[in-house]
Amino acid sequence: MSRIDFPLCLVTGRHQTVGRPLVPLLRQALRAGVRAVQLRERDLETRPLLALAEDILRLTREHGALLFINDRVDLVMALGADGVHLRANSLPVAVTRRLLGPGRMIGVSAHSTEEVVQAESEGADFAVLGPVYETTSKLVYGPPIGLHPIEEASRRCRIPVFAIGGITASCVGEVRRAGACGVAVISSILSAGSVESATHQLLDALTAPL
Repeated sequence: MSRIDFPLCLVTGRHQTVGRPLVPLLRQALRAGVRAVQLRERDLETRPLLALAEDILRLTREHGALLFINDRVDLVMALGADGVHLRANSLPVAVTRRLLGPGRMIGVSAHSTEEVVQAESEGADFAVLGPVYETTSKLVYGPPIGLHPIEEASRRCRIPVFAIGGITASCVGEVRRAGACGVAVISSILSAGSVESATHQLLDALTAPL
C-alpha cells in the first residue's frame, strides 16, 4: 500500500511569490489544507538552505504535513525531514534508500513514462511527471509532454504519479482523468493574490467527482 496520502504537493519557489516572503505564504497554504511541501531552492547555498528548511519543517510539523527536500539527502538526514525529492541526475534511488532507510520517502522527478518505470523499479515511493502544460519554470526541460505520458505511466506503474507543469484548478480534472493521483504546483499557489483561496480551489478540484 502506498504511503502517499496527499493529492497536492506545493513546491517552493521564493522567486515566484510576487515579492512576498516565502514562509508566511507557506503558512497560509498549510492552513488552507496543503499536506506536502517540496523545498526546491536550487540557488541557495547550504547554510541558508538549511535555515530555510528548519523554518519550513517547523511549519509542516505544526500543521501535520510532510516536508520533502530537493536532492539534499544530507539535509533530510540532519533535520529528520520526511523525505527527499530526486532529480534525474541526483543520487540513484537505490543508493538514496540505503542512506535514508525504509522510514523516509523518496520522490523522483520524471519527464517520460520510462523514467517513472525506472523510478518504481528502483524503489521510489512516487514520481512527479511533466511538464504537462507549458510553464516558464519548466522551460529548461523542453516542450510540454501532454497527457499521454501521464496515462501510460499510471497504467504501467503502481506508484502514485503526480502531474506538474502549468497546473491550474481548471485543468486538474483532465490530469486526474488521465490517471494522475494528484498534482504538484508552484506558481498556481505562490503567485496567487490569495494563497488560501488558490489552495482551496485546487483541493476542491482534486476531490471533486470525475
